Amino acid sequence: MITEYIRYHLTTHTPDALVQAYEQAGEHLRAAPECQGYSLAQCREEPAAFVLRIDWTSADAHMEGFRRGENFPPFLALIRPFVGEITEMRHYSDTHVAWAR
Repeated sequence: MITEYIRYHLTTHTPDALVQAYEQAGEHLRAAPECQGYSLAQCREEPAAFVLRIDWTSADAHMEGFRRGENFPPFLALIRPFVGEITEMRHYSDTHVAWAR
C-alpha cells in the first residue's frame, strides 16, 4: 500500500467549498478498487489549510489504474477548481516507525 498526501492552502475558495467537493468526489474514490481509503483533515490553527490522505493499493494502481479508469474523470471534474491551491501532491511509504493506541 502507498499513501498519497495532497496539501491545500485555499486562497480563492472557502473551506466549505472544498469539503463539499470532496464529499461528492469521495463517491468516485469509494468506487475505485485501487483506493483503500481516504480522509480530509482541516488545520485548526489555519482553517484554509487541508491535508487529504488517500491510501492506494500501489503508486502504479493510482497513476495507471485509477487515473486511466472510469472513476477519474468525474472525480477530477469535482476537484478541478481547487487544483491551483495544491501545495503538495506526493506518494509516501510507511516506515517501521509507528505506534497507535
